[in-house]
Amino acid sequence: MDKKGLKYIVIAVATVALLMVMQYNSPKEINWTNSYVAKHKIPYGTFVLNDVMEHLFENKIQDVHIPPFEFLQANEDVSGTYFFVNNTINFGESELFSLLDWVDKGNTLFIASENYEEQLLDTLKLNTATLFSGLENIRSHKHRLVNPQLASKDGYFFNKEDHVTYFQDFKTDTMTILGTVTNIDKSKTEVETEQVNNVVKTSFGKGEIILSTFPKAFTNYFILKDNNKQYTAGLLSYLDDSRTIYMDNHHKSGKAVYTSPMYVFLNTKEFKWAYYLALIGVVIYVFFEGKRKQRAIPIIIPLKNQTLAFTRTIADMYFEKGERKQIAAHKTAHFLEYIRSNFYLNTFNKDDEFYENLAARSNHSKEEVKTLFSLIEQLEAKDILTDTELQKLNTAIEKFKKKSHGK
Repeated sequence: MDKKGLKYIVIAVATVALLMVMQYNSPKEINWTNSYVAKHKIPYGTFVLNDVMEHLFENKIQDVHIPPFEFLQANEDVSGTYFFVNNTINFGESELFSLLDWVDKGNTLFIASENYEEQLLDTLKLNTATLFSGLENIRSHKHRLVNPQLASKDGYFFNKEDHVTYFQDFKTDTMTILGTVTNIDKSKTEVETEQVNNVVKTSFGKGEIILSTFPKAFTNYFILKDNNKQYTAGLLSYLDDSRTIYMDNHHKSGKAVYTSPMYVFLNTKEFKWAYYLALIGVVIYVFFEGKRKQRAIPIIIPLKNQTLAFTRTIADMYFEKGERKQIAAHKTAHFLEYIRSNFYLNTFNKDDEFYENLAARSNHSKEEVKTLFSLIEQLEAKDILTDTELQKLNTAIEKFKKKSHGK
C-alpha cells in the first residue's frame, strides 16, 4: 500500500474514533416509550405508582401477570378492585364479559387508557372524542378533579401531548364525573378554553366501573413532576382500601422481561459500543481483505506413463523364466503391428510385392527387408532360442525402425 492510501486510512480511523468518543460522552437519550410496566423506571413506566400503592394500600396489592379471563376463571371467589393502566386496553369479547360479570357481583373495575374498545363503550353507553391543542396552546393541558376536597385551585398541567381523549354524549344521571381537562391558551395569559370530561364513574350491577382517558397520570414522569402526585393520589382515593386491589401486568405496551440478548448489549452503553466496535472492525476487515487476490494455483502432478514400465516388467518375467521363444514371438508381433500402423501394409502375405512396397515406404532396400524377415522366419522355426539370437532379433528390428524414420 502506498503512503497516500495509508494517509486516508489514518484519517478515517481517527474520524471514527473521534465520533465514538463524542457519542460515548454525550448524555444518554431519554426513552419516552409508552411502557406502563411496573418494573420500568423510564418516564412512562409505572415503577413509582406501584411503589406508592404498596404504601397506601399495605398488604392489599396483588400483582396479576396472566390474562384477566384466566385469572377470574381460576379464582372465582376473589373480590375487590381490578386495576388496569395502559395506553390501549382491548379485552376481547370473552374477557370483557368475564370482567363485567365479576363487577356485577359487587366488585370495582378501574381502567385508565387513552383508547377503549367499542364493545365496552357501547355497554356503558359512552362515546369518546379527541380534544386537539391549537396553535396558540400547543401541548398545554390542565387536568382537574371535580371533588372539592380533592380539587386544586391551579389544576395539574401536562405538556407532553398534542391532544387528549375525553368522554362525550353520556347521561349525567348514570355517570359521575370525577375529572376534567381543558386547553390553556398561553397567548391570552393562560385563559382556559373548552372544558371536557376525562374521568367518570358509573354503577354496574352491584359494582362500579371507573374510567379515565389519562393513563399518563399514573406514570413516573407525571407523578414526580411538580405537585402532580396529588392528582394521582386523588384518583386512587376512589379505590376501596379495605379490599384487595389486583394490579394487571398483562395488558402492557412494554415488556416486563426482555429475553433477547441484544437488549442487554444495546441498553448498556459500554456493551453497545463494544458491539459497534466489533461491527466496525468486521467491516474494515472485509473492506481490505475482500480485495481480489490471486488464488493459490495447486500443483497437479501429471499422470505417469506406465506403459514402458509395464512392458519391462512383463519382459523381465519372461526373461527370468527363460522363455525366450515367447519374447521373440511378442517382439515379432509388435513389429508386424508397427508395419501395419505406419506403412499401411498387409503382413499376412509376405511375397515379393510386400517386400518391394515395404522397402519403398521404409527407406530400405528390398534385400535388407528380405534379410530381416528371413531372420524372423528362422527364429520362429526354432523351439529354443539363445540369448544371442534374441538380442540379434531385437537389434535388427530396432535398426530397421531407426532407418525408417531417417535416423
